[in-house]
Amino acid sequence: MRGILPQPRAGCPWFAEEVDPVAAAFDATPRTGFLPRAERRRAAYDGPLPIGHGQTSSQPRTVEAMLRLLDVRPGHRVLDVGAGSGWTTALLAHLVGPGGEVRGVELVPALVAFGAANVARTGRTWAAVRPAEPGVLGDPGHAPYDRVLVSAEAQELPQQLVDQLVVPGGRMVVPVRGEMLRVVIHPDGADVTRHGAYRFVPLL
Repeated sequence: MRGILPQPRAGCPWFAEEVDPVAAAFDATPRTGFLPRAERRRAAYDGPLPIGHGQTSSQPRTVEAMLRLLDVRPGHRVLDVGAGSGWTTALLAHLVGPGGEVRGVELVPALVAFGAANVARTGRTWAAVRPAEPGVLGDPGHAPYDRVLVSAEAQELPQQLVDQLVVPGGRMVVPVRGEMLRVVIHPDGADVTRHGAYRFVPLL
């Protein structure tokens, strides 16, 4: 006689579906609140949108791919290079939770103010957007970081950012010359893998 499979019941943890943390971060952090007013009606558009000063809010599908490669965990310290509107900073803040920290850095003063205000409205006080120091990549004064996300295209792998990763186990996702690279730090060096072609504004 065949056994009868138990049926799921509401509130029963044994039948709870596994939560996709990246999808949950997107659900909790609508792009609309990180766009200039004139662009908000296009928030669902799966492409880059202008946020002023020659910068863009990246294509959602690209941001999702980068976050999945980055593999952010609760409690991580994360550096968001080229924070722009603050959307990626806020997404990362959801992923690390209140036990973590996200530091977004941005060169354009007007975008620092815009991004900082957008992140502040989320109530995720463990994340903030701050001015980047001209001529300095990242935020070496507060390194090391478990994860580094770079939302601008470098011409070569930025060693300054690699040096800001936790050893071992640190991870960075960065577009370099049209390719998305993932860097994973091991005790004996860095493992670099390639994950498709992408276009970004230049890393300054």
